[in-house]
Amino acid sequence: MRDTTRIVWLLIATVSLLATAGFVCTACGRSTAEHAGHSTLAEGTQYHCPMHPTYVSDKPGNCPICGMKLVPPEAPSAAASTTAQATSPNQHTIAYYRSPMDPTVHSDRPAKDSMGMDFIPVYEDELAGAASSVAGRAVVALAPERRQMLGIRSEPVRQEPIEHVIRTVGRVTPDETRIHHIHTKYDAYVEHLYVDFTGKFVKKGDHLVALFSPELLATQEEYLLALRARDRLAASDQPGVAKGGADLLEATRQRLLLWDIAPEDIDAIARSGKPRRALDLHSDVSGYVLQKNAIQGMRVMQADTLFDIADLSHLWVLADVYVSDLSAIRLGMQAEVSAAYLPGQTWRGPVTYIAPTVDEKTRTIKVRVEVDNRDAALKPDMFADVLLKTDLGKGLVVPESAVIDAGDRKLVFLDRADGRLEPRQVQIGATLPDGLQVLSGLAQGDRVVTSANFLLDSESSLKAAISTMAAPPASIAPAPPAGHQH
Repeated sequence: MRDTTRIVWLLIATVSLLATAGFVCTACGRSTAEHAGHSTLAEGTQYHCPMHPTYVSDKPGNCPICGMKLVPPEAPSAAASTTAQATSPNQHTIAYYRSPMDPTVHSDRPAKDSMGMDFIPVYEDELAGAASSVAGRAVVALAPERRQMLGIRSEPVRQEPIEHVIRTVGRVTPDETRIHHIHTKYDAYVEHLYVDFTGKFVKKGDHLVALFSPELLATQEEYLLALRARDRLAASDQPGVAKGGADLLEATRQRLLLWDIAPEDIDAIARSGKPRRALDLHSDVSGYVLQKNAIQGMRVMQADTLFDIADLSHLWVLADVYVSDLSAIRLGMQAEVSAAYLPGQTWRGPVTYIAPTVDEKTRTIKVRVEVDNRDAALKPDMFADVLLKTDLGKGLVVPESAVIDAGDRKLVFLDRADGRLEPRQVQIGATLPDGLQVLSGLAQGDRVVTSANFLLDSESSLKAAISTMAAPPASIAPAPPAGHQH
């Protein structure tokens, strides 16, 4: 009787232990109670990637896309969860699951690939908002905390007067129309130099050089003979004889004038009645002697240049303009010239000439600006800064940091009111001091992203590549592990 009682109590204890511990799962080696708790934890906790929030997993690990450690989300309160479910029951509805390594492999339920990696859920709201007007780019949606972490900022597109400014360098040169070459019209010898160094300033009519010429000396003798003949023949009773003497004198005088002998020198010869051994050559213009070839005692031929005299009160500035800026250059447009070694001074003048050829070495085009230099502050061969401005009217302007150069096109990201960042292709015009001119693609008031653009462009390209990959004909349904039954 006592043995029977002990067996009964032993059976009761065994049953209680089994009820408490439960059965052992043949697949995972856990008890039924532990397996149930493990399943509840896996279903309730979803780990996600900080850089790719669309990837979630039921266990800790690393993101298969970027390799970052998965983090658990903040646990919302029961009241908040209830409220969220009540207000938006269809939010973040999963459309399908895809392989993290091959986006073309889809599944209609959670699965693992051949490497044991969990499939990534793709939500319907992401598919609906990923389309954009730019090929190869998708709309990016970021939470406010993610935007702050990435440092995303945006500015509105503004409309303002646009002035195309070209800054370049020029070289000061003399005005070629105001350069005079001093020659003789007869062979002679230099007897005396009045202008004996280069750079000397001379006025119109000043003496340059005294020249001795046998031919000129003979012409003076003829002039004096004609002068005496006129005086003798003037008292003749025959009018024709008196007129012949006067004509001979005038012809001889004209020969001296054609040889650039000054009228006052001819009158001095007439008053003295004697020819002069050397006659002076006078300057035709006022200016600076840029070149002096005359030397004391040298023989001068008619083809020789004795002096080069230039009027430097009006100068040229030859500026180098690149071919890309040539469309903004117009004849008659005003230019501003300044020099680093003359601070505070500026000269303004029109563009009077655009060279028809390109310099093969610098690949630039010469543009001539004429400036007034009455104060003689500018000197030939000086370098000067040239500012050319073209008024293009009003237009749209964006910061230069907002534009992404994608090679064959220019892109910006629009900051939408709902938090989405939409790529937009734009056409850029002139480069301005405070931004870039936008010819098409934007409207006044649009907000464009001005920082973290390249991060957005990378994310947008990745999303577009994933979304454009077509799903396979049949979804892959993962098979449950064999023998995973309780």
